[in-house]
Amino acid sequence: MTEIPEHLLKRAQAAREKAAASGGEPAAQAGADAPAAGASAAASDPRIPAHLLERSKAARSKAGGEAAEGGGGGGVALQEKVASVVTAAPAAAGIPVGAGPGGHTQRLLTVVKSGSIQDVKASPVDKVHTWPHLLAAEFVAACACLAFTFLFSIWVNAPLLQLANANQTPNPSKAPWYFLGLQELLTMFHPMIAGVTIPGVGLIVLILAPYIDKNPSNKPEDRKFATSLMTVHLMFWAVLVMIGSFFRGPGFNFTLPWRDGLFFEL
Repeated sequence: MTEIPEHLLKRAQAAREKAAASGGEPAAQAGADAPAAGASAAASDPRIPAHLLERSKAARSKAGGEAAEGGGGGGVALQEKVASVVTAAPAAAGIPVGAGPGGHTQRLLTVVKSGSIQDVKASPVDKVHTWPHLLAAEFVAACACLAFTFLFSIWVNAPLLQLANANQTPNPSKAPWYFLGLQELLTMFHPMIAGVTIPGVGLIVLILAPYIDKNPSNKPEDRKFATSLMTVHLMFWAVLVMIGSFFRGPGFNFTLPWRDGLFFEL
């Protein structure tokens, strides 16, 4: 429950004390004094705008004029109606007409916070527009890669080798670095196993991975199976490439680069 403002509590307490002090007066007299008391309280309240006070005074004056024109019968009927409404309220307990629990007469909007009656969506949305957020980042990354390749081609000398001689096979004869993993497998297994079975099984497992791991989350900490599978695949192939590049010498035999030298060219 929202705390009630202090000035409203004081005003309600003063009204109850006044009602208790004048408890012996007739209910009709209390009902007759209530509009005047409310008008004086409203007029003395500096928080009420002036144009609202003028509109209230004009409405009361108009109502008083209509009652006077209606004659005695209309005036008596109006007084009886007001008296019946006031009498229906528990005047003895000092609670005004239309009061809430505990006799509080403040309006609902003065005690209810705006957040409880308004649908405020303060939770962040985990989505952004493709343009400019995604495409701008991709453009910057592409420019960075282009600049790195351009500078690398200027500072690093990578000349072409001499023309191939069909009568002389280079020793060791190595495939490009991205195929050295497959060439390393050929030294360990039968060509059918190394060239077809193992790469085929690896590709099939990667194809079926989205159907095996159906976790909808895109957070790395929630995708342990997919992260582990891709890590094992990359590490397996990276180890084979490094062995074929740095630890294979003449005749594609196993050598130690710090002892026999490095048999690898870009």
